[in-house]
Amino acid sequence: MRVQIEEFDELGAEAAAEVLRPCVAIESWVEALVAGRPYGDAAALHEAAAKQASTWTDAEVAAALADHPRIGERHRGSGTSAAMARGEQAGIDPDDADVQERLAMSNRRYEERFDRIYLVRAAGRSAEEMLALLEERLGHDDATEREVTRGQLAEIAVLRLEALVA
Repeated sequence: MRVQIEEFDELGAEAAAEVLRPCVAIESWVEALVAGRPYGDAAALHEAAAKQASTWTDAEVAAALADHPRIGERHRGSGTSAAMARGEQAGIDPDDADVQERLAMSNRRYEERFDRIYLVRAAGRSAEEMLALLEERLGHDDATEREVTRGQLAEIAVLRLEALVA
């Protein structure tokens, strides 16, 4: 559901929350953005969204990862979030067996190292770029990687928001 900022500002609280939920599965973020209305222009909403993302706890980020497929895999769900995830991974050719095998192996290494899925803003990136970033991130310590994951999730959320509210 794409809306203009004027419409978003005027929606009831639950309807506004429904616009935001496909961006990221973090209810505190949704609630804060709904409560912050009216924004008046989309840039103000997007800025507030990015700022609010900096408050996410490790537990919130971990829970939100459940709504994201592994890089190279298709989201099995339906609805706006699933459709957005499929579009974001358009840079990965599902018929390229070599890339698919490398992604599967690298995803396993990452999950063994950090005990969570590898999350990266896939929109606008090729499979090779995502693989290179994964290799780089495997060298991070746990605290650094938690912050990088939080940042990537925030980028995804704001990009999705920009697609939904103009």
